[in-house]
This record gives sequence, structure tokens and C-alpha cells, in this order.
Amino acid sequence: MRTISYKLSGWWVVAIAILLSITQCTESTGLDDQMTPGSELDESVIQGAELTEAEIDGIRFMREEEKVARDVYIYLYEIHPLRPFLNISKSEQAHMDAIKYLIDTFDIEDPVGENPEGVFQNEELQQLYNVLIERGSTSREEALKVGALIEEVDIIDLQTELDSVAQNEDVIRVYTNLCKASESHLRAFTGVLALYSVEYTPVLLSQEEFDRILAD
Repeated sequence: MRTISYKLSGWWVVAIAILLSITQCTESTGLDDQMTPGSELDESVIQGAELTEAEIDGIRFMREEEKVARDVYIYLYEIHPLRPFLNISKSEQAHMDAIKYLIDTFDIEDPVGENPEGVFQNEELQQLYNVLIERGSTSREEALKVGALIEEVDIIDLQTELDSVAQNEDVIRVYTNLCKASESHLRAFTGVLALYSVEYTPVLLSQEEFDRILAD
């Protein structure tokens, strides 16, 4: 099955290696960062639907992956008080809440539970968080690059779920909107880097896909 270890053996491992050494999203309307999570979902449909094991694994993984993003941005804002870290950490909370809506509706065990900031059930995600905050702590520019990299991976993981795993239309709706928001976050981080005369080069996304996102 498509598990957390599979994901971490792919894109996140590449991302970690890069940090230590130094598909287009479907358009949709519905959830966005300003809306109550789940407010666009038809509960009469969603409560009667069943999920595959792969969809459940994906929901659990994305719940903690969004927590990684939120917690990293909260941590980095304390060191580098740049507005994107504050604003996007709030957006990531909205993303976590949107996935929590799916978890509650489908009666899935929540991997986040009562865990405080910086604490994760999955040991590999815990290690990832530690690497990200360490790298982002070194400088303002590196912190912004960490933010852009997180959004790259979010886009890739969400699009992988959409392309290969998600079948339930409500899960698809949530992932589509989270993917769209991650593209906006990527533009925000790269835009601030540009203000500091730093050109961000995509780490995992193709140059073509990266250029498309920035052009939107």
C-alpha cells in the first residue's frame, strides 16, 4: 500500500538530502484558506461513501504533512519575523482543519491528536521537521527557501494523491483546493526571495511546472 515510508523514501528524502548538503493541479472551487474547513462538502454524500485503504493512508499522511508545514513556519517566524511565515502558518492550520474534517467524517484515526507543535507521531516526519527548522534557522534566505521547498513537496504529494489514489469526490475536492493553495504559497515565498535579490530554483518540480505556477 501507499504508506508514509513510501513517500519519505521518495520526494522528502531527496529534499532532506538537498537541505543537508547545502503536474499541474486541477482547478476547482470550494475550500480555500478563508472558508470554514469542510463548509463546501455535501455531508449527505460524504457520510455514505467508503474510502479505500490507500485513500485512508493518504489522508492520514497529508494531515501530518500539513502539520509539518504549519509547525515549521511557526518556528521560523519566531526567528525570522517575515509576514509570509505568519500568514501561511495560518493557512496551513486551515489545511489541517480541512483534512481533519475528512478524518472526523470517515471516522479515521487522527495521527495528530493532541500533539503540540514540533511533535509528530511518525518518526520520519519528526526527523524531517528537525532538519527543516535547523536549515531554516541559519539565515532569512534559507528560511524562505525551506518554505518554498515545503510547498513544492506538498504540491507533488497532493497531485500524486489526485492522480493515483483519490477516488472519492469529496477527498478530491479537498486535495484540489489544498494543492491550489500550495501553489499560491510557493509564489509567496519565491516572491519574497526575489525582493532580496535571490532567484529560487525549483528543487523537485520541473522547470516547466514551476514556471506555470509562478505565471498563474
